[in-house]
Amino acid sequence: MKSRLHLSVGAAAVLLLSGCATNPVTGKREVSLVSEGQEVAMGAQSDPAVTAQFGLYEDPKMQKFIDEKGQKMAAVSHRANLKYQFRVVDSPVINAFAVPGGYVYFTRGIMAHFNNEAQFAGVLGHEIGHVTARHSARQQTKAILGQVGLMGAMIASPQVAQFGEQAMQGMQLLFLKFGRDDERQSDELGVEYSSKIGYDASQMADFFQTLARQQQTSGSEAIPDFLSTHPNPEDRYNTVHKLADQWKQKNGSPKLAVNRDQYLQLIDGMVYGEDPKQGFVENSMFYHPELKFQMPVPTGWKSQNTPQQFQMADPAGKALLVLMTAPGSTVEEAAQAIAKQLSLQPTDSRRTTINGFPALVFVADQVQQNQQTGQQVAGVRVLGHIIQDGKTIYAIMGVSAPADFPNYSQQFSSVAEAFRRLTDADKLNRQPERIRIKKLALRSNLAQALTTNGIPTKRHEELAILNGMALNEQLNAGSFIKVVGK
Repeated sequence: MKSRLHLSVGAAAVLLLSGCATNPVTGKREVSLVSEGQEVAMGAQSDPAVTAQFGLYEDPKMQKFIDEKGQKMAAVSHRANLKYQFRVVDSPVINAFAVPGGYVYFTRGIMAHFNNEAQFAGVLGHEIGHVTARHSARQQTKAILGQVGLMGAMIASPQVAQFGEQAMQGMQLLFLKFGRDDERQSDELGVEYSSKIGYDASQMADFFQTLARQQQTSGSEAIPDFLSTHPNPEDRYNTVHKLADQWKQKNGSPKLAVNRDQYLQLIDGMVYGEDPKQGFVENSMFYHPELKFQMPVPTGWKSQNTPQQFQMADPAGKALLVLMTAPGSTVEEAAQAIAKQLSLQPTDSRRTTINGFPALVFVADQVQQNQQTGQQVAGVRVLGHIIQDGKTIYAIMGVSAPADFPNYSQQFSSVAEAFRRLTDADKLNRQPERIRIKKLALRSNLAQALTTNGIPTKRHEELAILNGMALNEQLNAGSFIKVVGK
C-alpha cells in the first residue's frame, strides 16, 4: 500500500511538472493539463452541441455585428492567434458564455437588454477574457486532478438527470463555473479590451446594475450563470467604474464611444422573450405551432424547452418526461436507434396507434454497473412512446428509478396518449413579442412614455429594466426608448 502511495505521489508530481504552462495574461507559470490544441479541440467539439441546443438567432445583421466587434477585440487581446467564433444564439435567457478555444456566445436575451454598443463591448471583452486567461482550461485541469465528473444543470434528481444528460448529448462545458477571482480578472480584461477598440468601459458597470435588477425582480433562476459566481454587483459596479477611469487617465482621457442610438436601431424588431414558433406552454399544455402538435404537461411539473427537446420534470425530482425527434423511417427503426443511443435494454414492446398516428410503445432499462459489486443493475426504467407523423418521428420518454416506475408509468402513458395534431388557429398563428424602438415626441419621464406607447402599468418595471432606466427618469423629446409588442 505504501509503495502504491509513493508511486501515485511520484506520478502526480511528474504530471504536475510536465503540465506547467505560462498564462498568456499574467505571464506566470501555472499548472495546466490542457494544452492550447486541446482547448481548440474542446471548443470545436462543443460548438455543434451549443448551436443545436439553442439554435442560432436568424438575423444576419446581428450575427455580422457580433462577429465584426468580436474579431476586432480578439485582435487586441492576449491571444490574438486563436481563431475566434462569435455567435448570437436563439434563447430568451439573459446570458453570455465562452468555451475554450475562442468560442463566444451571446443569447438574444442579453442582446435585448443592452442599451448601447459600449455595454455590449464590455461584456464581450469579459467573455474574451475568460478565453485569453485560460479560465476554462484551468477549470478542466481542476476537474482532471480532482477526478470530478461534470454534469449539466438538470431539473430532476441526479439518477434521473443522468438519463436526461445523455439525451441532451452532454453540455458539460456550458456549465463550467468560474471563481470570483477569475470573474474579477475578466472584468479587468473587459475594461481593457473594450477600451482598446474605442468604447467607454464604464458602461459595462451600468449594465451590471441592469442584471442585478432583473435578478431581484425575477429571482435567481432568471440569470442562471452570469451572476451566480460573480462578485457582489455593487462592488463590481464601483470596481469597473474605477478601472475604466484609470484606463482613461492612463491613456490621456481619449474620447470613447457609447453609441446608444446605433445599437437600438440594430435590435429594433428583435424577438423578445419566448418565441412561440419554437413551442410554448399555456394552461398546462405544450403547443408547437411549427410542428403542429400539442401534448399536456402534468400539473405542477417543471418544463424546459430547447430546439432539441422538451423536458418535463416531477417537482419531487423522481421522474422525467422527454420529448425529442428520433431517426429512422419507421417506428421500429426509431425505437432501435433510441435504444442504442441511450444504452437501453427493452423488456417489452407493442405496435399501436395514438390519435391516428402509427406508434410503438416499449419498456426498457438503462443498465449501469454497480461501482461496489461490479454487477449490472437497472439504473433507470423507461416507458417509451414512438409516434410517427409523416416523415417526422417523435420519442416521448418517461424516465424514473425502477422502484418509482409503478407510481409514474400511468402518468407517462397519459401524457403520450394525449399527443395530437394542433388545429387551433390562435395557437398555430401565435406571434412573438418584438422590441420596437420608439422616438419620443415630447419630454416626459419613462413611465409616461411607456403609457403613451401602450405599455400597461403592470409591465412598467419590466420595461424600465429593459431600458436600463428608472421609471421617473426624465427623457427629452427625440429620445429613443424600447417598447415591446407583436
